[in-house]
Parts: sequence; C-alpha cells; structure tokens
Amino acid sequence: MNGQPPASAPAAQAAAERLRITEIFHSIQGEADAIGWRTVFVRLTGCPLRCVWCDTTYSFHGGEWRAIDDILAEVAGHGARHVCVTGGEPLAQKRCLVLLQHLCDAGYDVSLETSGALDVAAVDPRVRKVMDLKAPDSGESGRNLWSNLDHLLPHDQVKIVIASRADYAWACGVVAEHALDRRCMVLFSPVWGKVEPRELAEWIIADRLPVRFQLQLHKLLWNDAPGR
Repeated sequence: MNGQPPASAPAAQAAAERLRITEIFHSIQGEADAIGWRTVFVRLTGCPLRCVWCDTTYSFHGGEWRAIDDILAEVAGHGARHVCVTGGEPLAQKRCLVLLQHLCDAGYDVSLETSGALDVAAVDPRVRKVMDLKAPDSGESGRNLWSNLDHLLPHDQVKIVIASRADYAWACGVVAEHALDRRCMVLFSPVWGKVEPRELAEWIIADRLPVRFQLQLHKLLWNDAPGR
C-alpha cells in the first residue's frame, strides 16, 4: 500500500471522462465534404507532429480539462447538426474515441480531422474521418501510418496539403499507388501563400486527376482568425 486512500469510483470515472480542450466554437465548415454547413468545432489540445505550414500551433499546449458531458452540453447549445472534432491531433488523447462515440450516439453528423500519423482503427465507423496524409514539404511525411489506409470507409476522405510542385508529384504518386480514389474521396488543397490555388487547379485539370480541389473557405471568409 502507498498510504494513499483509493480514489472513489465516481472520481475515477470523472477523471476517465475528461479531455483537454483548446476551444469549442460555432462556425461554417471550411473544408471536406461538409463545406459550407454550420458546424460546431471541438478543438482538442496537443499534437505530436510539427508540420512547417501548420496554422493551429496555438493548440499544441495549454487548453482546459473538461468533462465529456460538459463538452456535449456546450455542443448542444449551438443547435447545429454537424460537429467536427479537430486539433492539433485529436487522437493524441485516447479519450477522443469516447467523445466521438458519444457525439454519434447523440445523433450528430460527426467528422474527425486527423493527421494520419496515429492509428484510426478504433474510430467509431459512424464518424467521417478526414485523414491528412503529409506530403514531403510538411516536414512530417515520414510519420504517415500507411496501414491507416486499410481502415478507410467510403464516407471518409483523404486530404493532401500541397506546398510545391514536388508535393503535387508526390501526391499524384500516392493516389495512383494506393488507388485512393477507389477507397474514398481524395482532396488536394494548396498551402496558403505557397501554391496559388489557380495553379493547383490547372495541374489537376491537365493531369485529369480523380481528386477534388478544395480551398479553405474559412480563410476566405475570416482570414483564418482563431475561433473561426
């Protein structure tokens, strides 16, 4: 015995049902197949990756511990059907899986934005995974967990963020090698300020790629202000 009284069952359960949250906000979904829908975003704190073009570095540290029931109550208060769990890398917190399940049980249309570096096998199949494969210019392409491709469902999406022509060539090779377009929707997105959107669109057209071009709508609307 360590001389400490055992934690009560309710206290242990409460600790097991908490997540560290950077922010929860209500906005317009700017990406993927739910683009344009009014959405509640739940941004979890922490990320093991350090992509050079990351636009949410403020979520790497800090945050506030919140009970999952409290998170669900705040989400419900916004009256939106769509909920996006994002980060950072939300799967870096194991209890993210519990939150996803509760959101699905509550009837929301739930999406998960994940880097593709952490195992997605245990993600609730009702969740639409938006998996961000890392191209070389991200500085983190060595972290791609390729076995995750075997867990993609038809309603999931693979996103590749492109910062250069070399990234584009890499992305084309990955789509062809893994037949990604036959597994789910594939999204090509330009890094803001690195590749001109029109340029990437013209590459896709010229090569007749089976991918969907996307811009980040929230950056056009709000210039990527935090909490939007």
